[in-house]
Amino acid sequence: MTDIPARIAAILPELTAWRHDLHAHPELAYEEHRTAAFVAERLGRFGLEVHAGLAGTGVVGVLRGAGNGPTIGLRCDMDALPIAEATALPYASTQAGRMHACGHDGHTTMLLGAARILAETGTGGATCVFIFQPAEENEGGARTMVADGLFDKFPMDAVYGMHNWPGLPVGHMAVHGGPVMAAFDTFEAIVEGKGSHGAMPHQGIDPIAISAQLVNAWQTIVSRAVNPIEAAVVSVTQIHAGDTWNVIPDQVVLRGTTRCFLPDVRDLIEAQMATRADLICRAFGATCRFSYTRRYPATLNTPAEAETAKAAAVAAVGTAAVATDLAPSMGAEDFAFMLEQRPGAYVWLGNGPAEDGRHLHSARYDFNDAALPHGVRYLVELARRAGGS
Repeated sequence: MTDIPARIAAILPELTAWRHDLHAHPELAYEEHRTAAFVAERLGRFGLEVHAGLAGTGVVGVLRGAGNGPTIGLRCDMDALPIAEATALPYASTQAGRMHACGHDGHTTMLLGAARILAETGTGGATCVFIFQPAEENEGGARTMVADGLFDKFPMDAVYGMHNWPGLPVGHMAVHGGPVMAAFDTFEAIVEGKGSHGAMPHQGIDPIAISAQLVNAWQTIVSRAVNPIEAAVVSVTQIHAGDTWNVIPDQVVLRGTTRCFLPDVRDLIEAQMATRADLICRAFGATCRFSYTRRYPATLNTPAEAETAKAAAVAAVGTAAVATDLAPSMGAEDFAFMLEQRPGAYVWLGNGPAEDGRHLHSARYDFNDAALPHGVRYLVELARRAGGS
């Protein structure tokens, strides 16, 4: 029996070098050409079947198991964010205005490390499909991979994902039995009034005053229309109006995001926002053009696969270091599109303290290299347990 921790420790310097290389060369959604080539070259070197080009820049590696074991998908994301890095690290981004501020460089490295270990030691019977996904950040690369035939070309019994988590100690993991991340939607309301002089508001229809009423009314959807035991968020994040001090403008543009976990709550929020926008604007003599776009569904673990993930996490980091009672996040994750198609689980891997701006999507963020061996071990354990080892 191969000593998996020792083997991971032996290749850790190389994994760290890969991670730093990826960090220094970030690529945005659907532009991950260098990253895809980096991944494909190494998968080929490990002896896996390599399939490139799914969703444009996605890469899939296949490692066949012995016998008739199940086929599982192990997925990571590869893209970076349009953020100017402020870390001053020796391996900081070499691309102006782009950086790995969410740890996808670490995710890619850990999945490559797991592929290498499993190619060397065997999967114990499971066939593993290693999914290197582009465009997780806002662009729905998982949805595109599914639409391009991911599960038709590579039939899988289950699919698993993982994300590093600031605030959770290194060497710890979190596994949820159901909801993990919220559904993510966006909205826009264009309130059309009638402009007038700021000193003579009675001569116009003030869209700014109306928009203030609208923002308040939307907040009471969460506080008064949604069941208090269900989580929901309505956040207006943009208000655009006016050009000068003394003129009431003709229109106001409001934009923002909503979050929730349950489909019924999602339907309620969309319907209530549209209805209130229409009625409030008409009550003041204005009109409203309201649009609501459903972006990512909620990320929901299936019970059996969550138990499999928990068992692998316990094997990787120990029982005491696996949390099963952490609250889900109102952040969103496009791995949800894969979980709509197949059972599976999405877990969090501790990345250490989140103080001093070292949180996801911060210009000061950096994936913690100390988490690499824990993530690789978890993925290896997951594959071997699925294969019956």
